Amino acid sequence: MSVTDEAPARCDVRTTTTAPPLPFAATPRLELSVGAAVSRYLDLASALPGTSIHYAVKANPHPVLLRALAQAGCHFDVASPAEVRAALAAGAPASHLVHSNPVARRDHLREAHDLGVRLFVLDSPGEVAKLADAAPGASVLVRIVTSGSGSDWPLSRKYGCSVEDAVALLRDAAHLGLDPAGVSFHVGSQQRDPQAWGPPIRSAARVFEAVRAHGIRPWLLDLGGGFPAALEGGEVPSVSEFGAAIETHLADAFGDDRPRTLVEPGRGIVGDAGTVVTSVVGVVDRGGVRWVFVDAGVFTGLVETLDEAIRYRLEVPGVGGKSGPCVLAGPTCDSADVLYETTPVSLPLTLAEGDELLIHAAGAYSTCYSTVGFNGFAPLPTVITR
Repeated sequence: MSVTDEAPARCDVRTTTTAPPLPFAATPRLELSVGAAVSRYLDLASALPGTSIHYAVKANPHPVLLRALAQAGCHFDVASPAEVRAALAAGAPASHLVHSNPVARRDHLREAHDLGVRLFVLDSPGEVAKLADAAPGASVLVRIVTSGSGSDWPLSRKYGCSVEDAVALLRDAAHLGLDPAGVSFHVGSQQRDPQAWGPPIRSAARVFEAVRAHGIRPWLLDLGGGFPAALEGGEVPSVSEFGAAIETHLADAFGDDRPRTLVEPGRGIVGDAGTVVTSVVGVVDRGGVRWVFVDAGVFTGLVETLDEAIRYRLEVPGVGGKSGPCVLAGPTCDSADVLYETTPVSLPLTLAEGDELLIHAAGAYSTCYSTVGFNGFAPLPTVITR
């Protein structure tokens, strides 16, 4: 099985491909620089030589973006048949895809397999049996749990198993005629610590050693995503710093018996390539607390602000003067449509209806999770910039 042929929660693709064209000045909108995303891919490929880069389609499935990445040599991480078809339509061969959804519908697994996908991630016994039925002979990566420490959005609860369980699952996969390819993990979204890859790489090495004792020869390690964008919260390490740390941990854990590797960046490729442009709907004083309402919110592109997990960088071009704290809220009638309240944001006191507010580093997970028709608000449209 090969994941590279050359030297480098489901998103509905339709939400970003069928929205009618809008005038450039209309808000809200996502301004997406495809060139910046491709440049980021090339930086990652340079920082991780020999590692296959699989862009996570779920982060932003815009077809222009996918085509540009495929033409640059990027591979893809997919999580549903819709994403498989989007990657294939962009020009990627099925051999360049990894299906990373550890718990998937049986018919979706079969459909992905019928479309040519041969590499799948799972983390439980039932999924091994399901995959053997739906995708006979496929290659299997078992996802192990990580702490998520150092990330803004830990992913340690929903998926992942122990080292011991991973060994058992790879043995089960081999018994059922699947290819026990290796191990997968994810260190958490917006991971700011390059050393976070160390513990799961060492855990993966333990899995490899244990299954080799049973005559199984795993050959692939999926290092997941987690590479950060330039969000609020201070400087993030450079791509080269992440690459150097990962290379050191791989050498220390595996020595000369290093497996092939892949990564699954989403935000790390497209996050900094996008800016959400919003307009102020109104400014309201509520008992001495200033509320600023804008025309994009939790249900219209900014779902990652739930629980204030992801804090974007904000800019108000052309509005000066003294700034003060405020609650930032979205436009819908839902009381959950509040972006930042527990930790208020600082915006100019002169900010008024009609002023634009820019939300930077928002290229990832801002269009694919827009809710169609929520309170009559349309999904966030995309304007492609080069």
